[in-house]
Amino acid sequence: MSGAQTQSELLESIPEWTLQDHKLYRRIEFGSFPEAIAFMCEAAFTCERMDHHPEWLNVYKVVDIWLTSHDAGRVTERDVKLARAINEQLQRTTARRPA
Repeated sequence: MSGAQTQSELLESIPEWTLQDHKLYRRIEFGSFPEAIAFMCEAAFTCERMDHHPEWLNVYKVVDIWLTSHDAGRVTERDVKLARAINEQLQRTTARRPA
């Protein structure tokens, strides 16, 4: 995160994410456990391609995600890029889900 960009500007650029304990955080509730796991499996490939891996937790149909750059000791542009990629994945997943 650049010094010129405020925390509020940063969060505006990644809807649904908040700052929690100096990490980006998002909770996602899916329709079922298989949907939550499918999301995590697909996101794992994105994380691997970006060489940036989240802290995450799955309980039934809920996935909690925390992003931070441990080597920098703070949220960086890498975290923001991964958050955006996760948001884009969720938009694609929602579009594929039957109404």
